[in-house]
Amino acid sequence: MDEIYQKYARFVYRYLLSLGADEEVAEEVMQETFFQAVRSIHTYKGESKLSTWLCAIARNQYAKYRKKNSGHISFDETFMACAINDPPAQVEVFKSMQILPGNTREIMYLRIYGNLSFRQIGEVLGISENTARVTYYRAREKLRKEIEENGRE
Repeated sequence: MDEIYQKYARFVYRYLLSLGADEEVAEEVMQETFFQAVRSIHTYKGESKLSTWLCAIARNQYAKYRKKNSGHISFDETFMACAINDPPAQVEVFKSMQILPGNTREIMYLRIYGNLSFRQIGEVLGISENTARVTYYRAREKLRKEIEENGRE
């Protein structure tokens, strides 16, 4: 499990940030995610990527955290730029993602940053593969237009 933690902890942490967790909450929920993964490793059937399974656990743990703490946690608009030191064009994409609704932003994040297939995104979010695909392409077009419009101002 230590090897799994080393390989996926940062990915799960960033996924939690994309859901709206601040850094402290993301760290706490990430730890709980791996604790729950150890407790339920026998339920992992290998039908999806391990990263997909861990994201599903993280999503559930974050939902429990939010329910327990009842306060809305704002999305950190700069975490991508700070965390992964990307070129300015990609930073603009992630900034623009803030206009998207939460589920749509999750789909974009999982596809762009997590490199998950639409089937895997569907598994994580409990939606169909087609819904994930259509939502992604519509959001991508909306972001492209937003970035072009902001570039002209």
